[in-house]
Amino acid sequence: MATDGFTTCLWFDDQAEEAAHYYVSIFKNSSLGKVAHYTEGSPRPAGSVMTVEFTANGQRFLGLNGGPEFTFNEAISFMIACADQEEVDYYWTRLTEGGGEPGPCGWLKDRYGVSWQVVPDRLIELTTDPDPEKAARAMKAMLAMGKIDIAALEQAAAGE
Repeated sequence: MATDGFTTCLWFDDQAEEAAHYYVSIFKNSSLGKVAHYTEGSPRPAGSVMTVEFTANGQRFLGLNGGPEFTFNEAISFMIACADQEEVDYYWTRLTEGGGEPGPCGWLKDRYGVSWQVVPDRLIELTTDPDPEKAARAMKAMLAMGKIDIAALEQAAAGE
């Protein structure tokens, strides 16, 4: 087995190259890679983009223009660990812009239908606090949120 990790393949209808540029523009440590095109006799138009390799936040991806047969759903999501509210706000804004959909509890879908969890480190700390009442209050507050609000979580956890 290869020792350099996994590459996640994302199946798009025909937006793989557009999506790759989008993700690379959002995340640090990102770059575009090789683009391959369909040839004559392929199931898609000759010359159209078949695959695009890209790295987003250090994670390798392959975008595949495979057609409309399969679409994304919430069974798979990418979790973004955020150090603070500024990062939460940045990723939430960038990933919901242009047709993305906010969801509950820090989840959202981007304009391509890919699901993301925008999770501040503080959320994990508060919901796993050794004080079960404090953790329960933080969990209850989180369940009522869309985008996670760290200050509101801390207030709830403190019983305020």
